[in-house]
Amino acid sequence: MRLEDAQKVVIRPYVTERTFDQIERENKLCFIVLDKASKNQVAAAVEALYEVKVDSVNTARTIRGKKAFVRLSPENSATELATKLGLV
Repeated sequence: MRLEDAQKVVIRPYVTERTFDQIERENKLCFIVLDKASKNQVAAAVEALYEVKVDSVNTARTIRGKKAFVRLSPENSATELATKLGLV
């Protein structure tokens, strides 16, 4: 996936107490993504933007938009990526 397309799919990171807990315990990050984005598109976009390997993606539609919970592979740390993004 091209970087420009990836930036359109992933709108921004989303952090709450619950998602912060998931960063530490489950190696997951949460993003607000494009409403039409599929799980495969979200995974490809996160891999392209942040140079990490994605294990799985779960999505949920909320009032704030479509959220994607992205589990990183064990060799990548969600805590390190969150620190790079300025979330922690």
